[in-house]
Amino acid sequence: MTTLLEPFRLGDLELPNRLVMAPLTRARATADGVPTALMAEYYAQRASAGLLVSEATNVSPMSCPFERAPGLFSEAQVKGWQAVTSRVHDAGGRIYAQLWHGGRIGAMGTLNWAEPLSPSGFNDDVDHLHVWALLQNENYVRISATPSRAMTLEQVRATIAEYRDAARNALAAGFDGVEIHAANGYLPHQFLSARVNQRTDEFGGSIANRARFLQEIVEAVAEVVPAGRIGVRLSPFTTYNNAHDDFAADTYAYVGRLLQDRGVGYLHIADVNGWYGAPDLEKILAILEGNFDGPLIANGGLDIPQAAALVSHQRVPLVGFGRYFLANPDLVDRIRTNAPLNELAERGLYAGGEQGYTDYPRHT
Repeated sequence: MTTLLEPFRLGDLELPNRLVMAPLTRARATADGVPTALMAEYYAQRASAGLLVSEATNVSPMSCPFERAPGLFSEAQVKGWQAVTSRVHDAGGRIYAQLWHGGRIGAMGTLNWAEPLSPSGFNDDVDHLHVWALLQNENYVRISATPSRAMTLEQVRATIAEYRDAARNALAAGFDGVEIHAANGYLPHQFLSARVNQRTDEFGGSIANRARFLQEIVEAVAEVVPAGRIGVRLSPFTTYNNAHDDFAADTYAYVGRLLQDRGVGYLHIADVNGWYGAPDLEKILAILEGNFDGPLIANGGLDIPQAAALVSHQRVPLVGFGRYFLANPDLVDRIRTNAPLNELAERGLYAGGEQGYTDYPRHT
């Protein structure tokens, strides 16, 4: 029977266990999106995970759903990430960069007074979009999103190129691979959604056209990163940020085949609704069965026994934990020794310093 603590070969990368630290936005970068020494400490503390996936990392200055999130589009950001990956590798870990563009999830106040970009300027639901910012009093709060403007074809092409450039920067920063964030209502997910994407050119309309943006991102990133070192995160049924799809089964069956054909290293299933008592994992697995036969990472609302059962029954080879790894930097050892888990502290989740970030106690 396969256990969470058994090794797994992810393409050409040897993972010592089946536990993946899922991406968690913690907003500890500088105002210019440069990773800090505190972030390096945070990731190094958790390097015993089979694989670390970085917090969502902006590929462009036009992406800022969460203020103080890091980026991968400037030399200073690359240098900051080098310190992070060096600490992780020195601790024996492996780390991928999650590449992120918020698209319409943004506000002019955090985008240098530019309107957020979106597939087609759909703004009927702007009150449902989640944008966060750091106030002068150091409180981190949700702010109103600014209505977006439709991307020109030239902007679509330029944004695809930004993903490629960010992937190149990720390798220069020492990351072992990259994960394309196509979930949670962010820009690639917006293109996939027939509700949000109302374009009439080659990037809108049919499923194939709506998936073209993600397809061309994957192809561009594969110019600089081996396909086997590219992951993609998907959330077909999430209601977060409102990128609904009334025909998700058809859309994501197509996306699964598309990504299978391009040889991506894994799919990261973000079952966001699982956190709210309405899990979709079984539906997502059913959609991908027969359409994508590469490794899957299951993530979202799982506890340790549920994760262990998924792996032991060979439903998925890998499971991702975010909150558990945040509160338990030594999660792997705690699972190995059946030690109790720390509770997640609400204070310090976003922005701030060590509290609620690097000060969680290890089990002794």
